[in-house]
Amino acid sequence: MMFLSVLRSRFANWAWTLCLTAACCASLSGCAARQGAIDNDTHTDLVTASDEPEARRRAKVRLQLAAGYFEQGQTTIALDELKQSLQTDPSFSDAYNLRGLIYMRLNDMRLAEDSFRRAITLNPRDPNTLHNYGWMMCQQGRYTESTQMFNQALGHPAYIDKAKTFMALGLCQQRAGNPAEAERSLARSYELDPANPITGYNLALLLYQRAEFSRAQFYIRRINNTEMANAESLWLGIRVERRMENRDAFNQLSDQLKKRFVQSPEYLALERKAFDE
Repeated sequence: MMFLSVLRSRFANWAWTLCLTAACCASLSGCAARQGAIDNDTHTDLVTASDEPEARRRAKVRLQLAAGYFEQGQTTIALDELKQSLQTDPSFSDAYNLRGLIYMRLNDMRLAEDSFRRAITLNPRDPNTLHNYGWMMCQQGRYTESTQMFNQALGHPAYIDKAKTFMALGLCQQRAGNPAEAERSLARSYELDPANPITGYNLALLLYQRAEFSRAQFYIRRINNTEMANAESLWLGIRVERRMENRDAFNQLSDQLKKRFVQSPEYLALERKAFDE
């Protein structure tokens, strides 16, 4: 069976969006709290709003505007707001983190890497920046380096988005051709966030490729029984149920695929009976 690249699938596109959006939002909502956690590790007072200089407060407002435009797909406007944020406070690591995400979207990896490096220089232990830098490296095929970045992010005791990073790590390990390691990472992500369809789908795919159909069925059914089901998850479910000779489930999923996604490549594959391509 042809290997289905997780980074070209629609579930992987969701992963890309999730990784960027979650990192961006976390970067904005947790600035003071995260800095406080880092300072607490070194036994200093927690940083509160009153400790922020005026320049940082004004830079944060610009950063929030930039993040809003970024999430709406208005990349040029986001970059302009971000430039003003950094002009106001050149030491604002969160602004460099978002700058890296923007240049990743613009496919300028040189400036993206420069941005992440600057952010890490200013705040070496920020798990969100480490996650984003690792994801960029993964897209470039720098799997060893990306794993190091993900592991550094996961090693931060106050990091609350570990499910996101375990998922990204698993996707990159799968792309690198390390299915056993990918399964462990995705399984850990699933433990932390069992509702994530990207994690569940890729776990099911790995298990299907290893002919562990019963285990694959568990994960893919949980997706296909929700509104998160799409053509790709239904197609994988069809192939799993076929392997397990569950005719009723096979027919039900096939009907759903025809009714909801009749023009999809997956439905065309079903019509051709191309179950093992």
